[in-house]
Amino acid sequence: MNKTVNINLANILFHIDENAFNKMRRYLESVRRSFANTPGSDEILADIEARIAELFGEKLQDPRQVITSKEVDEVITIMGQPEDYMVDEDIFEDEPPFKSEAKRKRVKKLYRDTEMKYVAGVSSGLAHYVGIDPLWVRLLWILLTIGSGGGFILLYGLLWILIPEATTTSEKLDMRGEDINISNIERKVKEGFEDVANRVKGVDYDEVGNKVKNSGKTFFDTLGNIVMFFFKIIGKFIGIILVITGAATIIGLLIGLITVIIAGSAHIPGVDFYHVIDSSNMPVWLVSLLGFFAIAIPFFFLLYLGLKILVTNLKSIGNIAKFSLLGLWLISVIMLIVFGVRQAAAHSYESSVTDKYELAVEDSSIPVNIAMVSSTTNNRGNIHMGDMMLTHDENGNEVLVSKDIRLSIKRSKDSIFHLEVRKQADGSSFNNAMETAKRIDYGYTIDGNQILLNDYLTTEKENRFQDQEARVTLFIPEGVVLNYDNGDFRCWKVGAANDRDIDDCNIEDYTWMMGADGELKCQECPERRIDEEDDDERNKIRINEEGIDININDQDGESFKMKIDEDGVRIKAQDNDEERVDINIDADGNSIKIKAKDGDSSMTKSITKD
Repeated sequence: MNKTVNINLANILFHIDENAFNKMRRYLESVRRSFANTPGSDEILADIEARIAELFGEKLQDPRQVITSKEVDEVITIMGQPEDYMVDEDIFEDEPPFKSEAKRKRVKKLYRDTEMKYVAGVSSGLAHYVGIDPLWVRLLWILLTIGSGGGFILLYGLLWILIPEATTTSEKLDMRGEDINISNIERKVKEGFEDVANRVKGVDYDEVGNKVKNSGKTFFDTLGNIVMFFFKIIGKFIGIILVITGAATIIGLLIGLITVIIAGSAHIPGVDFYHVIDSSNMPVWLVSLLGFFAIAIPFFFLLYLGLKILVTNLKSIGNIAKFSLLGLWLISVIMLIVFGVRQAAAHSYESSVTDKYELAVEDSSIPVNIAMVSSTTNNRGNIHMGDMMLTHDENGNEVLVSKDIRLSIKRSKDSIFHLEVRKQADGSSFNNAMETAKRIDYGYTIDGNQILLNDYLTTEKENRFQDQEARVTLFIPEGVVLNYDNGDFRCWKVGAANDRDIDDCNIEDYTWMMGADGELKCQECPERRIDEEDDDERNKIRINEEGIDININDQDGESFKMKIDEDGVRIKAQDNDEERVDINIDADGNSIKIKAKDGDSSMTKSITKD
């Protein structure tokens, strides 16, 4: 049983057993003696203690864990013994520094180098990290800032906030990728003292005195503090937005993923419809999981970036986690692309089959009634996608019902009624599309003199949604009189040429007869309106139930208008919009009014029958 001692290294409390404590105390005392007469010894010792505390912290899994002799030996091995560096430096003053080939250099860490700064030390820190002269980084910043219209200034400010400053000797060595041991700490501290000494020797004290009197800070320091203050405010605001956006998106995606997985297990109708439109045979849970990773991982990094902005000393998630997430994201995106390609390939070909039927109408000498019949399935609670619907038939089996129907009414070439149904579908090949089209069911019924056509088609659920559709053509013999009932069918899906140019939505309002020219002839429409127009639409003659309207215009601007209706007769003649003759005769012929004008002369005459 060993006694435990509490020690304080670099203001950090550690628990250490007595044997390890004695060994560490002897080591620090020997280090202290070796730097007894060295300039800056206090700073060197402070940095060494800070590094030892850092190494202990890395090795301990729990703050309550006790440091043993094993951990002390490992730390001493890393830091090195003091006698390894107690040599006369002048002997090796002209010798190049020795570098061990077997010793691997430490990985550099990114810090801001405020010792070589112009503004915040971002450029010099980046230069240390990539191993180039800071001058090139600063020139690159200038070029990018000019080229972006000043946009890279915001990036500089963001890096100013995110990149920590190298303040301790350990951080400065980390910035250069050098080992943090006694030798390098001593050298770095001595370099700092030598640099200070050189600056002191070259100082013009009178000039410095004047500067101190005028201002305690340089222009860039003051400007930097002001800019830094605003960037910190903006940075914190951006960090909050990133955290909220990232967290809300990830939580929403996670809830959606869990919902889809549970719904798939419970066979909820909304998820079942996925199998109808899916042509890749990829499970819905897998597609949902891939979608979750493809969207959530980028937002996780946005969340992490926001936390880095808000929390200065946030611990890194590590390169292993970063590259693992990146690899998972790439795999998810690639799998989703493959899924999309397979979906598109399933609709890359189109084919059709045509079914032809002869219709046995009871008596074509009397009017034939044509009607569109809607599906008897209950639309409520069903899943829709465009014209396609997943529902149940009369037997309770799941079927796909589509309203993608078009109807054309044409003249038959003989005295028999014909029905032609062209069924069309998509597929991964022409044969696959044709087989899918063959499995489309379209129905009709003949009931005496009634032709009942379905305004829908059906197909089995296993055939999936392949853009199934039907084009129905009804051929009617010449001279047959018919009535048409559109029902709930969309009238714009009907095509029937007629002699009155009546819109297809209104043909059900009248009785028709199939003409020899293939046009339907209206049997009870009002008198036909005659509308004759030449190519330039100058001359129009209209005859309808309201009367006769004649309008004649020539290229010279002269016009003649005559209108005959229940009010009488009106005749006007004009020349370039100037009225020349105006004659009005009432319906009884008892009153005639004549107005005439020729140049500046005009005449008005009224004739009334006694």
